[in-house]
Amino acid sequence: GQGVDEPLSATGFRQADAAGSFLSNVKFTHVFSSDLLRAKQASTAATILGKNKFCKDLEIKYDARLRERKYGVAEGRPLTDLKAMAKAAGEQCPSFTPSGGETLDEVKERGRDFFEFLCQLAVELEQEEQDSAASRNSGAPEEQFVFPWTNQCREAELGPGNAGACTVLNANILVVSHGAYMRNWLGYFVSDLNCTLPTDLTKSQLSSVSPNTGVSHFVVKLENGDLLKPEITCVCLNQDSHL
Repeated sequence: GQGVDEPLSATGFRQADAAGSFLSNVKFTHVFSSDLLRAKQASTAATILGKNKFCKDLEIKYDARLRERKYGVAEGRPLTDLKAMAKAAGEQCPSFTPSGGETLDEVKERGRDFFEFLCQLAVELEQEEQDSAASRNSGAPEEQFVFPWTNQCREAELGPGNAGACTVLNANILVVSHGAYMRNWLGYFVSDLNCTLPTDLTKSQLSSVSPNTGVSHFVVKLENGDLLKPEITCVCLNQDSHL
């Protein structure tokens, strides 16, 4: 939750370090992180950037919209207590909202607001920096933008006429957040924005919380800068082979 704001444990730092090594060859254009301590500076986001070959000095922008779901009176208590509260109320986790906590709709609204902000950022970047973007596309080594997936160039990432080559993105954004928040965000992508999912993804994987430093990769296309109809493809979900 939000009320118990502790730094990463030793295990958490090892996991963040592994994620940083895993993503070390990816050139990010922007980095956003939850402002909670376990995701903030000297924790996950900073550790990932510290291992990166291309953007160690990229500014991390902290955003309260990326905070974990607020659990009210259940925060700081064992998960079994939350489940017991839900059972007593005749509800199931995770849809149950403890007193003082956020509803799933409220978390979804935070996620929607932040995603629309990212889309606007990408559109403005394309409009304002067309010359530099063209220079980057023609001059930068392609591997700087390549993700470390075995099948990294799925159809979603291929542009017309460049079969077999990854397109260079206008914006390549790293977002560091929390498990319950990200599960809710995925639900928003799928139910509201018709996100295309990997064909081998199971229902249980779709509803599960990401492991610590699990990596999910989404390709978002905004045809002609249309913010109302983003085309979203999930390349992978909760990838944890680096752990």
